[in-house]
Amino acid sequence: MKTLRPLAALFAALALIAAAAAANARKPNVIFILADDLGWSDTTFNKPNAFYETPNIQRLAQRGLRFTQAYAANPLCSPTRASIQTGLYPARIGLTAPVAHLPQVILEKGHVKKAAPTAKVLVAQSVTRLDTSYYTLAKALKADGYATGHFGKWHLGPEPYSPLQQGFDVDFPHWPGPGPAGSYVAPWKFPAALNVTSAPGEHIEDRLATEAIKFIKAHQAAPFYVNYWAFSVHAPYDAKPALVEKYRAKAAKLPPGALQRNPVFAAMVQSLDENVGRLLDTLDELKLSEHTIIVFFSDNGGVHWMAGTAEAAASNDIAGIPITSNAPLRGGKATTYEGGTREPCVVVWPGLTKPAAASETIIQSIDFFPTFADVLKLKVPATHKFDGQSFAPALRGAAHDRGPTFVHFPHITPASGGLASTWVRVGDWKLIRFFSLNDDLSDVLELYNLRDDLSETRNLVTQNPAKVTELNALITGFLRDTAAVVPPRNPDYNPTAGSSVAPKGKAKAKSKATNAKTDPILD
Repeated sequence: MKTLRPLAALFAALALIAAAAAANARKPNVIFILADDLGWSDTTFNKPNAFYETPNIQRLAQRGLRFTQAYAANPLCSPTRASIQTGLYPARIGLTAPVAHLPQVILEKGHVKKAAPTAKVLVAQSVTRLDTSYYTLAKALKADGYATGHFGKWHLGPEPYSPLQQGFDVDFPHWPGPGPAGSYVAPWKFPAALNVTSAPGEHIEDRLATEAIKFIKAHQAAPFYVNYWAFSVHAPYDAKPALVEKYRAKAAKLPPGALQRNPVFAAMVQSLDENVGRLLDTLDELKLSEHTIIVFFSDNGGVHWMAGTAEAAASNDIAGIPITSNAPLRGGKATTYEGGTREPCVVVWPGLTKPAAASETIIQSIDFFPTFADVLKLKVPATHKFDGQSFAPALRGAAHDRGPTFVHFPHITPASGGLASTWVRVGDWKLIRFFSLNDDLSDVLELYNLRDDLSETRNLVTQNPAKVTELNALITGFLRDTAAVVPPRNPDYNPTAGSSVAPKGKAKAKSKATNAKTDPILD
């Protein structure tokens, strides 16, 4: 028996080594946190903020790498969501507006056939569903053995285009709408068939996080992929009464005209932040933090105009106050200025990213899927050609240049001042082409150096004709390569009827009071 003891000890040691190796070889979990309408200036890690409170999002940033120049592929939500799941430009897919909640099923891109004589162009008719023929990030992770769960906003189509047909095992609340059904605070108005019960006064983000945490705990022994795609901070604008009261008191102490002073919106930001914290606490509690990749991102810029008249009438807290401000960035949601597409972004990738780090590397939402595919060695069909590219070198702290970055927005949104346009960024230079904006229906070009002029206040077109020619050629090539819908001139345009579009991307004062609900593509 004495001769067996050393062997038993050796076998036990080998078993421990094997177990440790297996733990280290385990595929990392993935949590993708996507906020809705959260602007670049709405978090404390991008901008010192005396009004909004985001300690948990700040805590997340302390754990990983913050990207200061991360872009959505579109200034509206559904197109960006599609780009995350496919790694493709919305222009290529044809899903260029958030219309996936509408009843019409449109799978072929095109443009409207007729417009009022005051309209200079025929804007795009967006695809209304993410076709299930596309290979998604969820499908790739599921094929690699991941348990997959989607919690929150989808807005890429109801059944048969829901998360359950796009690679997810679980979908809660299985709701195709642009925001929570009815309100954030219960009682909600989800269809009875969904069987979404609620406690009195329950907040939808609290419930989403609870369901996501249940999923994490149920699948903690194997790799999981969780989409926590929050409804916050999209309309409708309502929040927990106690938090609104808290921020009402804070707003009263701000100087008149403070850019960020909306107490309802601030309360909504806090509810989002609290539930990010709950997810982090769960990972810590289960000792999964060192085995979990976390991405935090937003789908488009913040709402920089005032709430609609109906919502303002229902809440004196938001009457006459812009929802938020993206300053120092220009514009916001549904515009092609920086405020529309530059987003708050943090990536925590154990073994790759360093804590509390920041990077000026330019990345875009189409790059997430290629990055996961690259580092996790996911199998992607040869027929699925990414528009995005892996930014794994940047995660490791190395230099990374993704080359030209494009955003195509073939729509007009009076409430936001957004105009049909495409932009390209190369290095510090950004050129925007506004389609048929001049009275003679020729295009308008605006050139900015973002290193020197982050707020896009100085159009340098006349000073840099060679740079304009270079970048404009890139836009032309991009539109051709993606078969993008470029709004053609309106054959019925009558300049004597007056223009329905304000020049230089600025909405008319009258439009700023427009309720976003009157413009379907702002939903």
